[in-house]
Amino acid sequence: MTGTLTQTVADVAIGRLKLNEKPVPTAPSEAKLVDPFNYVGETFGKVDDSYPYADLLPHNPTRTHSEPPLTVQEITDRGFFADPGHARLRAWVKARGGTIKDLGICMGAVIEGENIKMEELGDDEKDDLALLIAERGVVFFRKQHSLTIDQQREIGRHFGPLHKHPTYAVPRRGDLDDVVVVYSDKNSRPDLYAFSRAELFHSDVTYELQPPGATILRLYTTPEVGNDTLWSSGYNVYSQLSRPYQLYLESLSAIHTGHNQAASRSAAGHKIPLREPIDTIHPVVRVHPVTGLKAVFVNPGFVTRIVGVPKAESDNTLAFLKDCFAQQTDATIRWRWEAGDVACWDNRVVNHSATFDAYPSQRHGLRVTPHAEVPLSVADYEAKFGKPAKDWLKERFAKLNIDGPAQDDGKMKNGGFRD
Repeated sequence: MTGTLTQTVADVAIGRLKLNEKPVPTAPSEAKLVDPFNYVGETFGKVDDSYPYADLLPHNPTRTHSEPPLTVQEITDRGFFADPGHARLRAWVKARGGTIKDLGICMGAVIEGENIKMEELGDDEKDDLALLIAERGVVFFRKQHSLTIDQQREIGRHFGPLHKHPTYAVPRRGDLDDVVVVYSDKNSRPDLYAFSRAELFHSDVTYELQPPGATILRLYTTPEVGNDTLWSSGYNVYSQLSRPYQLYLESLSAIHTGHNQAASRSAAGHKIPLREPIDTIHPVVRVHPVTGLKAVFVNPGFVTRIVGVPKAESDNTLAFLKDCFAQQTDATIRWRWEAGDVACWDNRVVNHSATFDAYPSQRHGLRVTPHAEVPLSVADYEAKFGKPAKDWLKERFAKLNIDGPAQDDGKMKNGGFRD
């Protein structure tokens, strides 16, 4: 499917729509209304086989049975083998005339340059990249047109064993069960009444025993405008809270469920998932094993409740944290995609959301999702590594050699927020 704009072969090959063409009206009855909150990836309507990436369009295979549940694997994060200042990666980028730039104070970085090709990264550079992703939350590469899906998988496997999604579509090519297809077009119209915007911030498949770490998404075809993606920092959500509230959250665990996602697959007519859905309990605050930083680790997509507290308390705590991710303007990065762009983010420490605002344009990408370690609570991390876990904001203040904000003394502040 090539969307509703006329495209030449050359236009399609770079995945961009022509600027001087106008969209052909689409009757509402031709488009299926979908809920992005539970969308498992489909192609509705006739597929145009002349589309250059037709073999990578989504496909939901019919199955006669499900595979056994996953078991815990021993995983050592590649960031442990990185140079602390990413010296090898920075030298590699510089040698090719490229640059590495931070996009915000708290998070985000972009690696740019005409000669920067991800498939040419060596193992040392990949290790440094793993650390950079862990520190910055998300790292972008522009113009990766030569990166194949097999090369993308090879990079992903360097970070960890690749996750096979239990419900989402895989590419039609048939040998890519460890790849997730991100897809929408004129035949799949987002139901804008089905979700709140804050609810769409999520971390991928957190119901797994070992949810993902460094994750790689490449977009092949993008709208001219719209369908941006936002990433929001769990490091920063934690850092903005009072110490008593931080300690409260550190004591909690939450249930992450895969049942809702499995139900959405069944609703789309695909009855048997790759694996049966599971519920898993993870800490509300987890610690990244390499950076040692604490991050809030909940999201509205998969977390149903906090364990061991009354429902009203659980609901209100989760609602507050959901709003924190959506509202923190100082620790959110918004990326406007171009065809060939690659985003690498650490699902352990950031939530993300697409804007779903570009219908009826076509959007097509492939995601490779390596497993990470079993989430470490603050207590687990400190027992395992023998050192205290860290607060991102306190670390920043220490580097700047300044004191943090003064605690509330309970006194009236004229014109202040306590009035």
